[in-house]
Amino acid sequence: MERQPSAPESVLASAALFAWGANSYGQLGLGHKEDVLLPQPLADFCNPGSIKSLTGGGGHSAAVTDGGGLFVCGLNKDGQLGLGHTEDVLCFTVCKPLLGCPIRQVACGWDFTIMLTEKGQVLSCGSNAFGQLGVPNGPRRCVVPQVVEVLREQVVCVAAGLRHALATTVSGSVFQWGTGLASSGRRLCPGQTLPLFLTAKEPSRVTGLESSTAVCVVAGSDHSASLTDTGELYVWGCNKHGQLASQASFLPVPQKIEAHCFQDEKVTAVWSGWTHLVAQTETGNVFTWGRGDYGQLGRKLASHEGQKLEEWDSSLPCRRPQSSMPLPLRCLTGAAEVRDALCCFPCLSEVLPEGLLYSRHYDLLMEEPKGSLPTEAHGLIW
Repeated sequence: MERQPSAPESVLASAALFAWGANSYGQLGLGHKEDVLLPQPLADFCNPGSIKSLTGGGGHSAAVTDGGGLFVCGLNKDGQLGLGHTEDVLCFTVCKPLLGCPIRQVACGWDFTIMLTEKGQVLSCGSNAFGQLGVPNGPRRCVVPQVVEVLREQVVCVAAGLRHALATTVSGSVFQWGTGLASSGRRLCPGQTLPLFLTAKEPSRVTGLESSTAVCVVAGSDHSASLTDTGELYVWGCNKHGQLASQASFLPVPQKIEAHCFQDEKVTAVWSGWTHLVAQTETGNVFTWGRGDYGQLGRKLASHEGQKLEEWDSSLPCRRPQSSMPLPLRCLTGAAEVRDALCCFPCLSEVLPEGLLYSRHYDLLMEEPKGSLPTEAHGLIW
């Protein structure tokens, strides 16, 4: 999640950072490993108003500051914190190996981390068991961030899923690496030859996007999405929960979600949760789709939509639940700003005066109480 660039200095000066949720590995940065039910303030490891973005992985968290500093905490058994060791870290700690190398963006996968520098270079650390670090001949894990050398063009955006990663270059090309989607693809597309980018252990250009110019990419556990400069949204990967708005069980190549799904409006922003997606259009409408049985779509589901996924036969595409189609959140129509409307892992939030809240929450990886997205605790609209 990224802070709004235009936030007033007076607001940033009194910002505060809070954390709550799953904390088995110290990923909340509170100095212990106990789960936290209510928001707790974090000790100031830096000026909270200087935090540009927060992101979380399977058990680790990362914060990027305005000056390009990177702070990390949580699970570190595969070196995903990039600190040069594999000990868990319970408080946010500066990533010393990257001092002097300003970071623009960080994407946390399940057990690995992708960093994008201010110069447009991509670094990676953590587990490489599925080629998710983009270094095909490297070790099974890396405890210090290393350069993804295959990406020679300047990169403007990165994303990370369960066992795959993506990057968008300055020219609008999309690259993917890591074999996380390949097993699902082989099972759900028997007899088909999967495209190289689904099986590559180094960055491989995503085919099927040649006629478009990508401006950003996002990733869920087993799916990917790309937003173009003309407001079109392409999706691919596993569709178990209808997150690809398609009748297919698996999309091996990108498929555009038709404009009528967004009331014929251009998409201006997209976010991905573990198994669901959120998009905002040019008029401020907010659409959600995908898995929704835990309230992550921000709307009540029809009785048939709430059926357990095991009851749905993925071989019968006509039986996809309605939640697989983007639907607008009427209560948010006209929202002036949506920031990180969904997320995947622990909850880390930056609270600013005037009711601004930046939040990360654990999404569907454990049994959790059900609720709707637009609530005060996860209030991401202002």
